[in-house]
Amino acid sequence: MSTLPADPASATEPDPPATTVTCVFAVTDTPPPDEAVSVTPGHDGGGPLRVLAAGPLHLIVQDVPAAAFGAEALAERLNRPEELERCARAHHRGVETAASAGPVVPLPMATLYLDDHNAVRALSARAASLRTLLDRLRHRTEWAVKVHGPGIAHASGAAGGGPADGRSYLRRVSERRRTEREDRERALARAHAVDRELRRYAVAATRHRPQNEQLTGRSVPQLLNAAYLVDDGRRAEFVRAVGELARDAHRSAVEVTMSGPWVPYSFARSDETEHVAHEEVGA
Repeated sequence: MSTLPADPASATEPDPPATTVTCVFAVTDTPPPDEAVSVTPGHDGGGPLRVLAAGPLHLIVQDVPAAAFGAEALAERLNRPEELERCARAHHRGVETAASAGPVVPLPMATLYLDDHNAVRALSARAASLRTLLDRLRHRTEWAVKVHGPGIAHASGAAGGGPADGRSYLRRVSERRRTEREDRERALARAHAVDRELRRYAVAATRHRPQNEQLTGRSVPQLLNAAYLVDDGRRAEFVRAVGELARDAHRSAVEVTMSGPWVPYSFARSDETEHVAHEEVGA
């Protein structure tokens, strides 16, 4: 049976622009079942989440609209707080689903490739580094611990009463400032002590920049914003240690709070994965 020859004119026409690009949420070597992945809500306007094999690794990906995830369109969207939050929540859902079956390396939000082939090629080239990182994170989770210290109101009573002449007023102001400084130094020392103690129970730890009061919604300064990578087998020890530290710190008007366990975002970074984050669609 013969076939019609190809139309020479059509053979020289460029391919139409892709309507979707591949968004990669995370890398794992223990993928969750396809049915669990496909029901996880991803980015608005995209297809269902799916598992994409990349040699010994597996990627959790989603086909997303190219028009909405182009460089300019995405930058404009992420400059709007409500869109940034929506994208961050979608990204976290994908990472959490990937982590339901084993360790994951979460990729930065909106890690995009032209198509599946480019995603597989880019991440397969870093397979050795990613597998080492997955082994490091296996059976370990992240715990966040924050320490908040006394604010100015805690020490304001040092000004006291007394005569209203200028010299006495300046002396009281100086005493108040010294008291506030000493209180803060003691609170910082307490925060450092909390960090030192908790590192005994962790395989790794990192200190993030303290958040300002606008972000925390609290009227007292944040003295410690730390994350700890803890073996699951030592989870009870770690939680118990935080509880004891919180009780001790409370006596000195310092508050210690904990949250977790979390996917270990703070410890799933390397030079390799940071390079992946800067891959641009179409580069």
